[in-house]
Amino acid sequence: MGRGRRHRGRSHRNQSEDSRETAPKPLKPDAPFDSTIQNRTWSNLDFEEYYKEQRIVRAEEWDSFIEILRKPLPAAFRVNSNGQFCDEILSMLENDFVKSLQAEAVESGEVEAIKPLPWYPKSLAWHSNFSRKEIRKNQTLERFHEFLKLETEVGNMTRQEAVSMVPPLFLDVHPDHFILDMCAAPGSKTFQLLEIIHESAEPGSLPNGMVVANDVDYKRSNLLIHQTKRTCTTNLIVTNNEGQHFPNCNSKRALSIDQLLFDRVLCDVPCSGDGTLRKAPDIWRRWNSGSGNGLHSLQVVIAMRGLSLLKVGGRMVYSTCSMNPIEDEAVVAEILRRCGSSVELVDVSDKLPELIRRPGLKKWKVHDRGGWYRSYKDVPKVQRDGVLRSMFPSGKSDKDSTTGGGSSSGEIASDESAEEVCDLPLERCVRIVPHDQNTGGFFIAVLHKVSSLPDFQEKRRYTRGRNSSENKGEIVVEEEEASDNGLKLEKESTIKEGTVELTKEVVPPVQKGKWKGLDPVVFLRDEAVINGIKRFYGINDESFPLNGHLVTRNSDTSTKGNVKRIYYVSRSVKDVLELNLASGEKIKVASVGLKMFEKQSARECEAGSCSFRITSEGLPVILPYMTKQLLYATMVDFKNLLHYKSIKFTDFVHPQFGQKAAEVAEGYCVVVLVDGTQKDGSEAVKVSSSTVAIGCWKGKASLTVMVTTVDCDQLIQKLAC
Repeated sequence: MGRGRRHRGRSHRNQSEDSRETAPKPLKPDAPFDSTIQNRTWSNLDFEEYYKEQRIVRAEEWDSFIEILRKPLPAAFRVNSNGQFCDEILSMLENDFVKSLQAEAVESGEVEAIKPLPWYPKSLAWHSNFSRKEIRKNQTLERFHEFLKLETEVGNMTRQEAVSMVPPLFLDVHPDHFILDMCAAPGSKTFQLLEIIHESAEPGSLPNGMVVANDVDYKRSNLLIHQTKRTCTTNLIVTNNEGQHFPNCNSKRALSIDQLLFDRVLCDVPCSGDGTLRKAPDIWRRWNSGSGNGLHSLQVVIAMRGLSLLKVGGRMVYSTCSMNPIEDEAVVAEILRRCGSSVELVDVSDKLPELIRRPGLKKWKVHDRGGWYRSYKDVPKVQRDGVLRSMFPSGKSDKDSTTGGGSSSGEIASDESAEEVCDLPLERCVRIVPHDQNTGGFFIAVLHKVSSLPDFQEKRRYTRGRNSSENKGEIVVEEEEASDNGLKLEKESTIKEGTVELTKEVVPPVQKGKWKGLDPVVFLRDEAVINGIKRFYGINDESFPLNGHLVTRNSDTSTKGNVKRIYYVSRSVKDVLELNLASGEKIKVASVGLKMFEKQSARECEAGSCSFRITSEGLPVILPYMTKQLLYATMVDFKNLLHYKSIKFTDFVHPQFGQKAAEVAEGYCVVVLVDGTQKDGSEAVKVSSSTVAIGCWKGKASLTVMVTTVDCDQLIQKLAC
């Protein structure tokens, strides 16, 4: 929402010349399986040498590790716990597809076709022993494929890699939490976080918490908006800032909140993505160790920014889809060194007991074009642009070592005892390796903020050391005081989940309270419009307040203005928007709240009717609070409406329903399905967010369905069960 159709915004990125020279070309784990799959390379000697040397698995299981990396990744999906038909979908999976797909599984040599992931709560996440390509192409699986497509499109399910579902579960989210998803696109984890806060909230009420889902890349933020739109939530803000530059928002005005801090932060950083080899086999051909080295500093500064935005007592999850210790344990170790006793690494070994995981590494080496290095003192000075002290287990520089500076050659010490071992509790990190549970690779670290960060960390400006050979080459970021000048040092642009692209562009500063390319977020103050909506739909301000909760993306909000869409925001989102406006719109808002009302054309709006209709996504939220424009239909008339799309009042099976429809004011109305105890549907029933209902347009002589064909088909299928 909020982007003009003609003037498309775009992601603006810039970086310094030095980092551009050393930054590797990112790996993009987004290559689909296609007809040329048999001709692809499924090995890389550099990859094998690197991970054998890093000893991420024992020597005796290396063959199993490599073998499974060369197999396509099985498809996985999650059922939306807040979906209207959650129980029905789980029943179909358990009682229909588990049995009907079994023959195909046996033929493929698998024990089970689909099964719940044993570690995911309430059996809401499922694992298929078929790859996404097999589900798409196999005729026997066609019905299952169509089922997945339809339920995903209407928001009842989300296709998501199994290991990607783990980080939100370790966050320990509560319904009143403010949550920041720093690098959120494509949005599956954001969707999961929203599910959790809504599921935990009191039935029939909106959560007090909210999610800020951020991604710097314009195209990916659009994907994020599309993905999260299916949640029908009022508790979401999608932002378009850089993770490492996410702004401080504070104000001295008398507002509900005077500073934006978060109870939970998900820091799923851009990475080389070699944990996704099974779904992106093209990475085999392009993999090299330099990709992880080049992203290490960016990952550190994004994580440090996340911790600075975290409340004391809050929890942050750092995660990557990389198996590389330079992007994983080395980053966590550097975070802990910088933060001292203010941040601790949480032991989550007792959480999700059925998830097979391995402890984090305590020792590793660093590889560069000059060879292998066991410690920073072994790195030649000419190589220190790309090999940093923070990449090593101890994080020590020459000054911390008893020996002298680095040698001028590329050789490493031959004494095996010289290998460093980290003295931090990195065994508390979580490593998920593919052959343990037939998944992708993943890394997770859970961090608890015990106290405020040290002053030098809170105010630190990460810059390239021009006079220090030790710091030369590090990716850096200035904190808030210096980050609003429109020219920022380092920017990342995520391409697919787990990757990053570094380019050089300039970010425009905020202009007149607005970001270039985005319409402003404006609170709707027009009492005539608001009162007209309340009167027409019978909305009581005490039960569902509209004043102060409606926003638009158009600066002209007058009655004669051009407001076409009105969005509803929860109390928590409202408070954050007010703070952002008071602090100069530092946060670049790409999308906010839930599209609740849409303007009708003048031809459709008769005298006395409301000029705004309720949207399909907004209906489940506002329906329990409506007292007017409601019709109650029995199953036969409800199904006929879905099937024929438009029916004259005189043609309904139950004449009483047709008579009631004729009496409703012209314009938008809602038809509610009542149970079989009501013979004609003429009596009102208590509705809730789980009530089956559709929006219709009441004309002079007929009712016309205002629901998409996909939604109609989905409802018809569900009602046929």
